[in-house]
Amino acid sequence: MENEIIQIEALKEEIEKLRSQFYIFYELTKAMRTTLRFDEVVYIILTGLTAHQGLAFNRGILFVVDEANKKINGFMGIGPMDNREAHGIWQHIEKENKDLYDLIKNYRRVKEDNIKPKFMELVESLSFPLSNESGILFDVLIEKSPLHIKGEKLEKFKNNGIITQLQLKEFLISSLWIKDKPEAIIIVDNCVTQKPISEEDVRIFNMFVEQAMGAVENSQEFEDTLIKAHTDSLTGLWNHGYFQYKLDEEIEKTKTQGKTMSMMMVDLDNFKKFNDTFGHIQGDSALKKISEILKESSRKADILCRYGGEEFSLIVPTAGKDEALNLAERIRKSVQDKEILGNRFTVSIGIASFPIDAGDKRTLVRKSDEALYEAKKRGKNQIVLA
Repeated sequence: MENEIIQIEALKEEIEKLRSQFYIFYELTKAMRTTLRFDEVVYIILTGLTAHQGLAFNRGILFVVDEANKKINGFMGIGPMDNREAHGIWQHIEKENKDLYDLIKNYRRVKEDNIKPKFMELVESLSFPLSNESGILFDVLIEKSPLHIKGEKLEKFKNNGIITQLQLKEFLISSLWIKDKPEAIIIVDNCVTQKPISEEDVRIFNMFVEQAMGAVENSQEFEDTLIKAHTDSLTGLWNHGYFQYKLDEEIEKTKTQGKTMSMMMVDLDNFKKFNDTFGHIQGDSALKKISEILKESSRKADILCRYGGEEFSLIVPTAGKDEALNLAERIRKSVQDKEILGNRFTVSIGIASFPIDAGDKRTLVRKSDEALYEAKKRGKNQIVLA
C-alpha cells in the first residue's frame, strides 16, 4: 500500500512537471508569434531559457554566424554579470511580480532608452573567427544536437576564449540550423546557482532549440523581405522610403530621451557633367563607389540612404551640430581624396539638427536641404549648417 502511494505521488509529480513544460512551450510559442523582428525573437528565446516561468537557467547567450566576414559574433545575452547583480535582479522580479510577458516587454524599453544591461553589452562585444581557433564554438556548428559540456569535456576546452571570457563551468551549447546551415549558437548555464544540469534539462533544452529554429527561420525570411523592399538596388543603401520611416523613429526617440540628433543632405557636385561625358553606366559605377566611401566614413549608428539621383541623406542619432559637422568634414574630405574611375569628385553638405533648428520632420528636412543649396551657391565642396 505504501509503495502504491509513493508511486502515485511520483506519477502526480511527473504529470505536474509535464503540464508545466507544455504550458511553458505554449506561452513561448504564443510570444514568438507576436513579432517577426530578429532581435525581438532572440530576446523572447533567451527570456524563455532564463525566466523562472521558463527553463530557469541563469544565463542565455546567442551568437550568430557571419559567413561573409568569417566570424562568429556575440548577438545577445540575458543574465547577470555576477552573484550580487543576480540577486538584485531576482529580488526585483519577485517584488514586482513580473511574469514572462512583463520580462519580454522590458526589451522594448531597453531598445527605446538605448541603455543595455552590462551582460548584454559584454556578449555583443565578443567576436571569434569562423575556424578551428574558436574551439567549442566552431566544433558545435557541425552538431545537430546540444552538447553538455562539463568534467573532462570542459577540461579539454578550458583555455578556449569563450570559456574564459564568459567564465563557463558547466553549460549546454547548441547550433541552430536553418535550411541545412548552422546560422546561430545558443549557450545556457547556471553560473550563479551552480545548479547541476540534469538529463531532463538537456531534453527540455533540446525541445526548446527545435522550437527556436522555426521562429528564427520565420524572422530571417521576414527581415530579408523587409531589407529588399527598403534597399536601393544600385547602391545597396537604404532607399528614400526607409529614410522617411527611420527619421520619424529617430525624432520620436530623441524627444523621449531629451537629446539632440542631426541629419545631413549630401549631394555630388557636377555629377550631371560626368554622366553626360562618360555615360550612365560609368555614372552608376561612380555612384556605387561613392556610396561605399560615404558608408565607410559614417559611424556604425548612422543611417545612410540614397535620397534620389546623386543625392544622399544621413541620419545622425544623438549628435549635436559640432559632432555632425566633424562627421560631415570627414565625409567631404574622404570623397575629395579618393580617385574614382580616373576622376576626382566632391560633395556639398547641408546639416540641420533637431530640436535646435526644427521641431518636426518636415522642417528638419527642409532646413538641411536649404543648407545644402547654400553650400552649392557658395561654390560647392563645402558644408553649411542650418
